[in-house]
Amino acid sequence: MRIVRYATPEGPRHGLIEGDTLYAAEGAPGALRRGAAVGPLAEATLLAPVEPTTIVCVGNNYDELLAAKGLDRPEIPNVFLKAANTIVGPDADVVAPAGQRFEFEGELALVIGATARKVAAADWRDYVLGFTIANDLTARDWQLADTQWWRAKSSDTFCPVGPWIDTDYADPEARALRTLVNDEVTQDSTTADLTFKLGEVLEIVTASLTLQPGDLVLTGTPPGFRPLHPGDVVEVRIDGLGALRNTVVAG
Repeated sequence: MRIVRYATPEGPRHGLIEGDTLYAAEGAPGALRRGAAVGPLAEATLLAPVEPTTIVCVGNNYDELLAAKGLDRPEIPNVFLKAANTIVGPDADVVAPAGQRFEFEGELALVIGATARKVAAADWRDYVLGFTIANDLTARDWQLADTQWWRAKSSDTFCPVGPWIDTDYADPEARALRTLVNDEVTQDSTTADLTFKLGEVLEIVTASLTLQPGDLVLTGTPPGFRPLHPGDVVEVRIDGLGALRNTVVAG
């Protein structure tokens, strides 16, 4: 099942995708069923497929990135949070703060489907509704200057998500991940290179932090990120999850 949120004159609605057709979704978010056909997917305005209250991120979580930085595997993941105001959807503009080195980080994201507290690594899939694409946008100068990463990671529009949630996604730890800027490939890796695997991440995070349905876990980015500039189009592609595309505008 592929779940989306889309714009209507009455406000956002959940929908389901089958082939190239968008259908209205009926029922609760955790138990959606197909309703009437809305029309071609290409004609819909898609929004971020989730509205999380908590966004957990893992930094330096690809072996290739650790090697590029000359770092050893840490004992626990480098976990931080992004604020909910960062969420925007596919094709939305993202705002580059003036005077900042503004960089993308293409990532696989987990969408939590059940209250997750003290999850055992072996049981992680029981707590995940599905998977989507995220872009952990970062103001790098602020990240280096500040003790806390509140503005470097949590400024408005700094977490594009989408285009949908795939609830039947197979082999999430063996998928190609690429990021393109203006159609040029800059990141080219695979989720098989994740340092801490998905179960490990959920076990460590939920030992201290309870996650609720709709929350997001961004699992890290491979090397290859570089500065973005107003007018750039950044597109994160993950095999089987489609593409998340956004345009940079000046702040």
